[in-house]
Amino acid sequence: MQIAFDNTFARLPASFYAEATPSVARTPSLIAFNEPLARQLGIERGEATDAELAAVFSGAEVPEGARPIATVYAGHQFGYPVPRLGDGRAILLGEVVDTGGQRRDVQLKGSGPTAYSRGGDGRSPLGPVIREYLVSEAMAALGVPTTRSLAAVTTGEVVHREQPLPGAVLTRVAASHLRVGTFEYFANQRDLAGLQALLEYAIARHDPDLKDQPDRALQFFERVAERTLALVARWWGVGFIHGVMNTDNTSLSGETIDYGPCAFMDVFRFDQVFSSIDRTGRYRFENQGPIAIWNLSILASCLVPLVDADEAQAVSRLEQALAELPPRFEAQRLAVMTAKLGIADPEPDDAALVQAFLQYLQDEELDYTNAFRALASELDAPGPLRDRWRARLVKESRPREAVVAGMNQVNPVVIPRNHQIERAIVEARAGDFTHFHALAAALRAPFDDRPELAPFKAPPAPDQVVHRTFCGT
Repeated sequence: MQIAFDNTFARLPASFYAEATPSVARTPSLIAFNEPLARQLGIERGEATDAELAAVFSGAEVPEGARPIATVYAGHQFGYPVPRLGDGRAILLGEVVDTGGQRRDVQLKGSGPTAYSRGGDGRSPLGPVIREYLVSEAMAALGVPTTRSLAAVTTGEVVHREQPLPGAVLTRVAASHLRVGTFEYFANQRDLAGLQALLEYAIARHDPDLKDQPDRALQFFERVAERTLALVARWWGVGFIHGVMNTDNTSLSGETIDYGPCAFMDVFRFDQVFSSIDRTGRYRFENQGPIAIWNLSILASCLVPLVDADEAQAVSRLEQALAELPPRFEAQRLAVMTAKLGIADPEPDDAALVQAFLQYLQDEELDYTNAFRALASELDAPGPLRDRWRARLVKESRPREAVVAGMNQVNPVVIPRNHQIERAIVEARAGDFTHFHALAAALRAPFDDRPELAPFKAPPAPDQVVHRTFCGT
């Protein structure tokens, strides 16, 4: 197996990273290798055996051309600043340029300690690897920007948390691992040269058309903001709750990153929280948009010295840009949610209709995914709310078939439900990956209804409901 690595991040100044060496797994064993994604990355398995793949994707064998490093960043965690975090259990092997010409990071998660582990073991239990593989690949199939999972491997070792657990490594692929927290780190250090180098690198990576623009720092902020708000609006569309929207988990590329205590809603609630560490509901479903804007305000504060040499002028311009974000998010959210209702050209007044539908789901304790999917077959159902909805659809004068087809393209049949993931984790810990593979297969085409999806689209029975999800550290 050949991987054509490049290492542009490792060519940045030494203050951006620390050299790292993956720990050698005792007896690595392949759980999954994502061959379609591998082909997109220009990685051909060739004649490599499962054992050979397990060695590479556990970190036991570092591929030729890789340069393993851990990147540094800071972050606000639940609103509180932490001046230095960094990759404590992740090692960036390098970058590849995929078949579409896009540069992608290839990173091992759970492959041992780094300079930023802060006393931790740098390893991952099997459960978080199973969760991230399933959820990230489901998000990609749902059309939500996300990091991807290239491989999952058991290590044959025990990871000690509250109890001994089997260890595993995930190979994560990302447009980059640059975060709001990366800018925070250099701003905290008052390292203007580092900030400038980071800005130029981030622009070259994600917004190369801005390279020679005199106002590129402010324009870059606006691009990151647009990507971030669009992403969170997409989370609304599938009922996803990230669970830990810290600034170190806010990607500059606009991808969903760091699937810790994340979850998809079954019964809809505006204030739904799953994360066991979110004790105040800071990252509840309905607050994800405002939190995204709060995180962007932290990025804006880091960019002040790069936007204008006159600090007052820089602050004024960034404050103006921030003031425009709430209505921009609402416009993004409205576009996503009206599409779920079959509305092709949203109008401002549609926000009240969307709110009424969501309130109805909450009041009736209905399943978010199944209720929206069923709407396409309920165009003639009676009721005041549906009368109002039909009147709005009539206003657009679109053929019924087009309305139904459009709704079925955005309202999934199946999502990675919490109880299904939990079953996959429990059985995997016992060495049985049958349900993991069956669930992964079901999630590859989430909008196409087919008989074999029946076990995966049903809401949980009362004794299967998952009330809390947990961070994987």
